[in-house]
Amino acid sequence: MNKYFKANKKIWNAWTAINSSSELYDVDGFKQGKCSLLGIELEEVGDVQDKKLLHLQCHFGMDTLSWARRGADVTGVDFSTDAIELACSLAAELDIPAKFIQCNIYDLPVHLSEKFDIVFTSAGVLCWLPDLKRWAEIIAHFLKPGGLFYIREFHPIEFMFDDAKEKLTPTIRYPYFHCDEPIYCEEEGNYADPNSNIKCVNYEWSHHLGEIITSLTGAGLRIEFLHEFPFITYKSRPFLVEGEDGFWRYPDLEGGLPLMFSIRAVKDKKQR
Repeated sequence: MNKYFKANKKIWNAWTAINSSSELYDVDGFKQGKCSLLGIELEEVGDVQDKKLLHLQCHFGMDTLSWARRGADVTGVDFSTDAIELACSLAAELDIPAKFIQCNIYDLPVHLSEKFDIVFTSAGVLCWLPDLKRWAEIIAHFLKPGGLFYIREFHPIEFMFDDAKEKLTPTIRYPYFHCDEPIYCEEEGNYADPNSNIKCVNYEWSHHLGEIITSLTGAGLRIEFLHEFPFITYKSRPFLVEGEDGFWRYPDLEGGLPLMFSIRAVKDKKQR
């Protein structure tokens, strides 16, 4: 397993520089006060003023810092050394109070002992995790009784479609159900800048909705809602078309395809 994490950490270190200079992330706009969070996330998470918030797989911290700007006491976690260094630099430059920890989230209990009102994560994170049962246990471990977990993520069905540039109609390439061995991915460019001159070699895992929900409920969390959306935040597949609202959709099917989902869950107040 370490060889997979090592390869993925290497590529995320390389992607940090590409992503932070891309139009997709718009770091300059963020520095000028733009909130990097989606309206969906702001609405579904709700008021975070004076609440302790843990952001898992935070990349270089713009979403973490956006929650801080809205009044949360934030801690961000990511396994990429370069991403955490940039997150700390952004926090210092913008004078936003925040704590960042560089580690694999499975090792987080060794590095952090606090409890939180909110555990937050989004988007494109679950495919990097081999073990969702342990992931959910980590979430429950760090939540206070009565605490809130929220995820906004790309839909497992979206993950199935071929992302090769020439695939202009939906073509199944990847599995829906979880496999013990990861999917080996090799391509050029990256999602934020397809024209970047970088060769990507990484390993990903598929997780279906049933596995995600069962992992959370098995860790003692109660699901408040599961929402599914027929749009996504960027052109993840070549057959998607951008709408006037800036979201991308599959236009050739009434109702569209499920491309994102969100889950809100709470930890029972009787749990410790």
